[in-house]
Amino acid sequence: MRIDSLALQMRPRAPQEAADLGVRLCQSVAGSVFRCYLVVALPVIVIGFALYEVRTWLPMLTLWLAKPWLDRTVLFVLSRAAFGQATTVADLWRGQREVWWRQLILTWTWRRLSPWRSFTQPIYQLEGLGFFKLRERAQQLRRRHSGAAFMTTYAFMFAEIGIMLAFMLIIMLFGTPEGDFNPVRFFSDATADFWKILVSVAYAAAVLFVEPFYVAAGFGMYLSRRAELEAWDIEQEFRRAFSR
Repeated sequence: MRIDSLALQMRPRAPQEAADLGVRLCQSVAGSVFRCYLVVALPVIVIGFALYEVRTWLPMLTLWLAKPWLDRTVLFVLSRAAFGQATTVADLWRGQREVWWRQLILTWTWRRLSPWRSFTQPIYQLEGLGFFKLRERAQQLRRRHSGAAFMTTYAFMFAEIGIMLAFMLIIMLFGTPEGDFNPVRFFSDATADFWKILVSVAYAAAVLFVEPFYVAAGFGMYLSRRAELEAWDIEQEFRRAFSR
């Protein structure tokens, strides 16, 4: 990694400040992030809803399981943006082997259960270490930062739930005749299928909006932690000084 080519001003930061740095990075390249993200997220959502007739809860489960795999696309775009590189769908397609297919089984299974996955995902995806060294590296970066990464995961989880509930409430409010809002009607047997579909659609909408920012927050914390461990701020200043 060429530290002098980082487009971000790196220095050790508090975890919350580092998460904010990542979110701002995501905001600055939101067009590229969401274009690439939708390319992979929409097919997963379509597949999930195609399973609705098998079990009504399969659309949500499919998307929930796919989150770490979808996160790899977002992280690919953000990691390039951190070095000032724009990313197109064509770039994503050329890098699909590393982004989509590497560590596929672990991504869909064990890592889905990680409570700090956005913080540790850059280790698995970007550092190119062997299997046993990855574990040691993850433990090193998590030391004294597991709590902050854990709280970040749950903060975004509640944000996702809030957006999901707001989406459903809006549909309920605009789906009733004026002055005839009756919440009980939405939970009756006659509207059970509609309600189940609405929950799945609301969940998909919340994931599509929130997940890129969750990945970005973890990536910001990861960069800050590496700056703390490896003194990137000092190295950057020396490189700038000697390049004049």
